Amino acid sequence: MTMYSESEARELLQKVLSYSKSDGCEANLNGSRDGNIRYARNTVTTAGTVEDLALVVQSNFGQKMGTATINEFDEGSLEKVVRRSEELAQLAPENPEFMPVLGKQEYLESKGYFESTAQMSSEYRAQAAADSVGPCKEKNLTAAGFLEDSSGFQSMANTAGLFAYYPATTCNFSVTVRTPDGTGSGWAERDVNDITKLSTAEASGVAIQKSEASRDAKAIEPGKYTVILEPSAASGLLQNMMFNFNARTADEGRSFLAKAGGGSKLGEKIVDERVNIYSDPSNSDAPVAPWAGDGQARPRIHWIKNGVVENMFRTRFWAKETDKPAIPFPANGVMDGGDESLEELIKGTKRGVLVTRLWYIRTVDPQTLLYTGLTRDGTFFIENGKIAYPIKNMRFNESPVIMLNNLEALGRPVRVQGDMLPPLKIRDFTFTSLSDAV
Repeated sequence: MTMYSESEARELLQKVLSYSKSDGCEANLNGSRDGNIRYARNTVTTAGTVEDLALVVQSNFGQKMGTATINEFDEGSLEKVVRRSEELAQLAPENPEFMPVLGKQEYLESKGYFESTAQMSSEYRAQAAADSVGPCKEKNLTAAGFLEDSSGFQSMANTAGLFAYYPATTCNFSVTVRTPDGTGSGWAERDVNDITKLSTAEASGVAIQKSEASRDAKAIEPGKYTVILEPSAASGLLQNMMFNFNARTADEGRSFLAKAGGGSKLGEKIVDERVNIYSDPSNSDAPVAPWAGDGQARPRIHWIKNGVVENMFRTRFWAKETDKPAIPFPANGVMDGGDESLEELIKGTKRGVLVTRLWYIRTVDPQTLLYTGLTRDGTFFIENGKIAYPIKNMRFNESPVIMLNNLEALGRPVRVQGDMLPPLKIRDFTFTSLSDAV
């Protein structure tokens, strides 16, 4: 059995803790059932399900820690894994950044579990693949896609009285569609907690349209252009930016949020005042676990508010060192947008470039968050409010900070990779060279 109820998880974890002889003990019990189906060249290549249930025990004596893992749950095995973690702790060197286990926490309500997804069958996955492949075959196009679903729970308890439990389901689908002559490529991705909100046929229809529309792409001169980044394109740059909202690296002068003379840019305006980015575990469109790996409660928290750096994530150790509140790493991101659809943003653009997605994003300069990468799977030139023709892919050199200072418009947010992000209209986005890749 890989799915424990809250009461079952609590009972097992309390039994584990009862064996502890250490200064502090934390036990994590996690279970999952993962399914997938993959296809290429319009043919299913792999499919299957994997179930797993694991118990991880961490014990400490002073600042010395040891961790042991087991997937057997008889009483003898439960005591054995606790003893093993204690033996390893005694052998370990002291951790200078050790923090004791947390006491009881209060968590937000977050609904991320749906029976519809938990009950997904192999027949459902096969039909989802058929709904994608079928329309491609009819149009003499070639599809390659991957659908992956997961249902399970995570739970933890410790000797200081903390207990946390969170069940969740997810389903991710992506598809790439190519024309038979290899000159056109389209792509789409969807991720949901509730599979009743997923249509592989709808997503594949988007990829089909982009594939056919991107045939025989023209080359344009690299340079600075107004761009419309679809949410899937914006996510790569925005996620890289948020990963760097680390208070410690800023305080130590190692990030774009560090000030030249020392200190951080907390409280300073760094981007357009229309930019609001926050995390909210209880967001109904993108729910996540309301607690971090150490059991710390995740609040609804603004990172950027009206263009100003409102918060940075800060470990408990660094919070103690700097006498500031600990803020856990975010599990989701929500960016406020506008009321316009992607189509309306295009209609309001006299001349620009529409980007489906960016890939192979790599850091050029961490101090300015300058990144490079390539467009892919559907890049189009816009003239007088309409998509005029497909263009060849290009390499970009751009910083999300500069990008968000060159913001012209925000569209309506949609879910992408567990976040809620809008399409972005940006002026003076820098393309540096052409790419022959489709």
